[in-house]
Amino acid sequence: MWSRFIQFFILAPGDLLRDAVYRRLWTSILCSSLGGQITLLALPLTAAVLLDATPTQMGLLQALEVLPFALFCLPAGVLLDRVRKLPVYIGGEAMMALAVVSVPVAAWLGVLDMMWLYVVGFIIGTVHTTAGSAAQIVLTQVVPRERLVEAHAKNALASSGADVAGPGVAGLLIKLVGAPMALVVDALMLAGSVFILRGIRVNEVLPPRKVQNFWAELKDGLRFVRDRQLLVSMAILMASWNLFHNAALVVQILLATRELNMQPQTVGWSYVAIGVGTVLASIFGTRISRRLGPGPCLVLGYSLCGLAWLQLALAPAGPWGVLSFAFMLFTWGVGAVLMFINFLSLRQAVTPAPMLGRMTSTVRWLILLPAAPGALLGGWLGEHLGLRAALGFAGVGCVLMAVWAWNHPVLRGVRELPKPVEVVTV
Repeated sequence: MWSRFIQFFILAPGDLLRDAVYRRLWTSILCSSLGGQITLLALPLTAAVLLDATPTQMGLLQALEVLPFALFCLPAGVLLDRVRKLPVYIGGEAMMALAVVSVPVAAWLGVLDMMWLYVVGFIIGTVHTTAGSAAQIVLTQVVPRERLVEAHAKNALASSGADVAGPGVAGLLIKLVGAPMALVVDALMLAGSVFILRGIRVNEVLPPRKVQNFWAELKDGLRFVRDRQLLVSMAILMASWNLFHNAALVVQILLATRELNMQPQTVGWSYVAIGVGTVLASIFGTRISRRLGPGPCLVLGYSLCGLAWLQLALAPAGPWGVLSFAFMLFTWGVGAVLMFINFLSLRQAVTPAPMLGRMTSTVRWLILLPAAPGALLGGWLGEHLGLRAALGFAGVGCVLMAVWAWNHPVLRGVRELPKPVEVVTV
């Protein structure tokens, strides 16, 4: 009854959420994102507070979460173009639930240590590598290509709703039951996502293949990306962003708890600011992208992330430091949404359906290769030069790359989504 009320009385005519299949996919994203917000806080807080991790150990934990992208992304792309994507997506959500729930079980048994968290981080990264790529392709099977920016904006809105509610809930749970036990709620939310996704029906027709040559198909994906200047330019930009993002990510909670003297619950409530920023960017992101063009909008989002880290590196302890931390999260949330709704839409729009798996995995592999070095570098800088130095490195580097991107004619010149060029695959 409530769903029908929303559909017929709140949503505008032609809204994507009026489509039952997309609405189910969107609900699954909302459910999974709510749980993910708990893990986003609880896993590093478990390491930082319960296990007293050093900056280097925090960097290694983050590096192990992104290492699977370097190891598995390219072969995963070839395999995804051979199989149906929805079952891979569903299986990944289930695997993630099992990995997350193992942390409170290990804590209850008294065997939880950093090695356990390293393994869990690696499993989470592996799921994101395979099922994450599958999820992006499932969207193209549900939504027309000309509406991809709108779809990604609505998906970001689902994640943004989780960003608003999730951190506060996570902070409360962490205060009441501790960071490890809070992860049980994430496991339950992921199980709910699996249940919702099982009700989705997509009509995916796998293209016939005369020859199943793994290496030839992998090379086709690499060649496809290499020959499209837009994909190469975006890969360079986003690869640098991942280096800076992971350098900042491994130290920002340590900075909040150890230099800004913030309690875990205060950190949790501060993360609501991400939700506020992402909600605003999700609501207005499609409009901004149409006004500026997808390329300039992407560069704008990138710039905001760099400025967010830079101002936090200069934040004092005390109330102004708490405000600065929240402002960093808010600005980062706006920038990330503006960046990713256009980045994802552009790369999907330019790619024909038979190549989507290999293109997605190839680009994700390229842009995430610097993530693990970035995390290790951030941890090293934080331990040897100070936590603020690591954030300053991320902020300055990001701003300089944004200047490069703005002066890049391919990126700044994209004013509308391109059309895919069909290619012959093996």
